[in-house]
Amino acid sequence: MGFARNQIFYNLQKGSPMSKQHTIGSYLIDKLSSHGVGHIFGVPGDYVLGLYKQLEDSKLKVINTCDEQGAGFAADAYARVNGLGAVCVTYCVGGLKVANTTAQAFAEKSPVVVISGAPGTNERTKTPLLHHRVRDFDTQLKVFEQLTVASTVLDDPRTACSEIDRVFAAALRYKRPVYIELPRDMVSAPADPPQKSNDTVRSSDPVALDEALREAVGIISAAKKPVILAGVEMHRFGLQDALLKLLDKTKIPVASTILSKSVVVENHPQYLGVYEGAMGREEVREYIESSDCLILLGVFMSDVNLGIFTAHLDQGKSISVTSEKVSIQHHSYDGVEMDDFIAGLIAADMGKRKVPDIPNPPLPEPANPTTGKPMTVRYLFQRLNSFLDDNTIVIADPGDAMFAAIDMNIHCATEFLSPAYYTSLGFAVPASIGAQLANPQLRPLVLVGDGAFQMTGMEVASIARFGLTPIIIVLNNQGYGTERPMLDGAFNDIPSLNYARIPELLSAGKGYDIHTEDQLECALQEAQKHTDSFCIFDVHLDPADRSMALERLTTVLGKRVK
Repeated sequence: MGFARNQIFYNLQKGSPMSKQHTIGSYLIDKLSSHGVGHIFGVPGDYVLGLYKQLEDSKLKVINTCDEQGAGFAADAYARVNGLGAVCVTYCVGGLKVANTTAQAFAEKSPVVVISGAPGTNERTKTPLLHHRVRDFDTQLKVFEQLTVASTVLDDPRTACSEIDRVFAAALRYKRPVYIELPRDMVSAPADPPQKSNDTVRSSDPVALDEALREAVGIISAAKKPVILAGVEMHRFGLQDALLKLLDKTKIPVASTILSKSVVVENHPQYLGVYEGAMGREEVREYIESSDCLILLGVFMSDVNLGIFTAHLDQGKSISVTSEKVSIQHHSYDGVEMDDFIAGLIAADMGKRKVPDIPNPPLPEPANPTTGKPMTVRYLFQRLNSFLDDNTIVIADPGDAMFAAIDMNIHCATEFLSPAYYTSLGFAVPASIGAQLANPQLRPLVLVGDGAFQMTGMEVASIARFGLTPIIIVLNNQGYGTERPMLDGAFNDIPSLNYARIPELLSAGKGYDIHTEDQLECALQEAQKHTDSFCIFDVHLDPADRSMALERLTTVLGKRVK
C-alpha cells in the first residue's frame, strides 16, 4: 500500500486533463484526484464554503465529520492506508483544531494535505476585525509552517498551480503533511496550470551508493547472526514488496517496531515479532540485541517505539537506512536514497543462507469462555486474537489498547494502525472512518480506552451516517488506566457512560454490555454476522487490571514523573 517512488513525481503534458482551463479550486481538486484521493474529510465554514461546493460537484466524496479533530485523524488513517489523505477546514477555528492531528501526521510521516479556507484578499484592507482572526492574517500559516514539510497561501492566480504542484511533491517525497491556505475570493479565480513540472526523480549519488553498498554487503556477508529491524518507512514509501524480496534473497530474520507492526505479514517464516526493548517478548529482545549485524530499515528511534529507552542497540554493529540518511556503523553516507540502497542489497551477492532457527511469534491461544467469569485484559485480547481474519484491520488507541494488542497476530501486511510515537489519545475511532473508506474490503476492529473514546467517540455518528461497519471495543476501566500506575489522583477519573446504549441515541448500530467471558463470546459471534452497521462493545474491566507490557512501561515512566 502507499505510493511507490516512481509515482511521486509527475509530468503535466500539454493536452492532458490537467492542462484544461482551471480555477484555483478545480486545479487543487483535480490534483487530489490524480493522486488517488477519493475522499476528503472536514467540517465546513464560511471561509471555505466556495471550495466545499466545488468539492461536492466533483468526483471526490466529502466526509464531513462531527469535529475537525475527528476529520484530521480520519485523513491521517486514510493516508496511511491509501498513500495520501486530505482534510479541509475553515480559518483558525477549524484550522487550529487540526493542528494536533497534523503534528501527529508530521511526527509519524503520514502524507496529509491540510486545506484551509481564509478571508479573501479583498477583505484584508485597513486591519478589519474579521471573525475567526487571531492576531495577524498569517498567524495560522506560521503555526502550520512548524507542523508541515511545505506550506503555501494561494493568493496569486499566476503562481497558484505551481505552488500546488510544489507542496504535493513535498508531501509525497517526504511522506509528511503539507498546508494549503486558500482565500475565499481565490477559489474560483482562473488559473493556468504549468505545461510541465520542473520536478525530477531523486536519485542517489552513484559513488556514495556504491561505497555504502560495498561496506554494508561486506558486513552482512561476514555476519553470523544478522537481523533486520523493519520500520514504518517501509510502509510509508511503498517498500514492503522490496522488503519481502530482500528477506527471500537473504533468509535473514526480521522484526518490526510498535509503530511498524504489520509492515511484514506476521506469519512470515522469518518474522520474529515486535521489538520493543524490555517491554516485549524476552526472546525477541535477546535475538535482536545479540545480533552481530543489525540492519535497521526505515526505523524511528523513539522512546515508546523502542521500549522507553530499554532498547540496547549497538551502533557499532548497525546498518541504519532511512529516507533522510544512511549510517553504517560509525560512517555516514550523504546522497543515498533508501529505495536505491535496498535495491542494491537485493541485487548483491551475499552468499547463500538458510533460515535460522528463530523464536517466531506464538500462535494464538484458544480462548474458552467460562460462564460468569469476569472479563480481564488478558482474556479479552486472547479472544480478540483468535477473532481476527484476513479482512480485519486493527486500529489501536494509545494506552493498553495499543500495548495489549502488540502480541496480536495480524494476518496481512499494513493491517495494524496505531500512533505509537506521537501517541495522541482519540485517534482510533475517527481513524476507522479513514481506514475503511481507503480500503472498503477491510473491517476495522477498533481498540480504544474509555478516556480516549470520550475525546472523539461521537464520530460514531459519522460512522453511522456513512454506513461504515467497525467493531469498536471500549476498554472501560473507569479512567486513564495508563496514568494511574504512574501517579494516581482524581484527575485520572472520567464520567461513567453507558457506551452500549449509543446505538439507541443514533438509531443505528448494535451495542453490547460486557462483564463476563461468555457475554464477550456471544457479542463477537453476533458482531461477526452483523455487517450492516457498526457494533460497540462496552467491556467492563477492573481499574487495576492491565497488560504486562503496560505494567513494564508505566513502571519506567512512573520513575520519571514523581
